[in-house]
Amino acid sequence: MTGTPGPNNMMLTASGANFGYLRTLPHILGICCGLGLLIMAIAAGLGVIFQQFPLVQTALKWASSIYLLYLAWRIASAPPPTLQNREANRPMNWFEAAGFQFINPKAWVMSIAAVGTFSLSEDNYWLSAWSIALIFMFAAFPCISFWTGFGTLIGKVMKTSLQWRWFNIFMGVATASCLLFIWN
Repeated sequence: MTGTPGPNNMMLTASGANFGYLRTLPHILGICCGLGLLIMAIAAGLGVIFQQFPLVQTALKWASSIYLLYLAWRIASAPPPTLQNREANRPMNWFEAAGFQFINPKAWVMSIAAVGTFSLSEDNYWLSAWSIALIFMFAAFPCISFWTGFGTLIGKVMKTSLQWRWFNIFMGVATASCLLFIWN
């Protein structure tokens, strides 16, 4: 689930291309940890809020849509990396990436499905919840690193400002297209 296209992987591909793997590593680690925290929050009952208060789910959809459009715009309008602006601009940091998981609809769907499908009952519930969170965190790392590495390779191939401009626009549109999954 963490290896399929979605908001995180689109942003990581763009970040890898623009900043390289090492500078994107805090973003990667933030996603992994944020996903683990979200799984544990759902295991503790946060997912029940959607059942009790459907308006909260609608509000989350709107908030995540607005933030995703903002991120897509930032990606699409990013200038081509140069020696001057590569250091001035920065990839998403650990806290931003971890926090994004709590408004990322794909992360919610994955986490609710994982807890609902794989958690055990009664005395084994919390051990299974921790196991699910750790497995997802460790499985996510190589999957999302692949997307970052893919972006890093793309960044090495592109030579002109025009190529960068089109790449950033494409990645911004790809990120915005994740809204189709939110509203379907």
